[in-house]
Amino acid sequence: MFEITILGNGAATPTHQSNPSAQYIQLDNQHLLIDCGEATQIQMMRYGIKSQKISHIFISHLHGDHYWGLMGLLSSWHLQGRKTPVYLYAPRALDEIIRLQLKASQTILNYALHFSPIPADSPCYLVETPSFSVQSFPLKHRIDCTGFVVRERPDIRYNLRKEMLGPTLGKAQILALKQGQDTTDTLGKPLRVDQYTYKFLARSYAYCSDTMPDEAITPYLHGVDLLYHETTFLHQDLDKALATLHSTAQQAAQVAHDAQVKRLLMGHFSVRYEKPAAAFEAEARRIFAESYASVEGHTYHIDSQAVG
Repeated sequence: MFEITILGNGAATPTHQSNPSAQYIQLDNQHLLIDCGEATQIQMMRYGIKSQKISHIFISHLHGDHYWGLMGLLSSWHLQGRKTPVYLYAPRALDEIIRLQLKASQTILNYALHFSPIPADSPCYLVETPSFSVQSFPLKHRIDCTGFVVRERPDIRYNLRKEMLGPTLGKAQILALKQGQDTTDTLGKPLRVDQYTYKFLARSYAYCSDTMPDEAITPYLHGVDLLYHETTFLHQDLDKALATLHSTAQQAAQVAHDAQVKRLLMGHFSVRYEKPAAAFEAEARRIFAESYASVEGHTYHIDSQAVG
């Protein structure tokens, strides 16, 4: 399972139709949150997401619409008696902000909150586990801002063919096959990876929050299965995008085209557009056909792609 649920895709301020930026990612048994705008925990309750499962949180930058829901979420976990640790990756100043609020409310969290600052001007692997990694990379905005790429590891996944399983395959043999290694069964019979497994490409997802187009990020986005890129404006309002260091739908589509991604998901829509989906998709698809306006509450699946 690799899926992304859009909790908020609006820009700046919440409205009756949209909420500020937040996304929930489930990658098999890993549960991640990217950005945490106002009312994020309400959105999770609305869409049936169990927030207690979230172990890693990534905050792209410190404009309020990307993190003002975080303190409420951390406090709710405390009140609910959470014990499992939380790993938070964010601009360095957020650590001070959180500490000040906890001090002012005389709160000592029930759980460990591990804070890791994100480098502002260089790429960095924030998380590296045997099953997935998260890399940050600089974006071009009015304040320090980073994008994220979530990738399965390793680059090739081997899934066992269930019809080939039998009593002569123990845990050691199954583990070896899943790691792409030929082995022998418990009776010494050779087991070839290509006979006992399906081979899939590892899947990937990239998130670009507030940013103007920047060719420097293309290598980090190259070939990802799904790219979420902010499209605050339509190109008719390019002057506003330039003034605020945001992107238009046309520009995001060009980024997706140049990076050869599989699909583009657009969001961070300005409130000036009442029903942005049709207009943004029409503009983007003139450059990149697989462009879609994100929908709050919708879960986007990244399917496995067999390679042999």
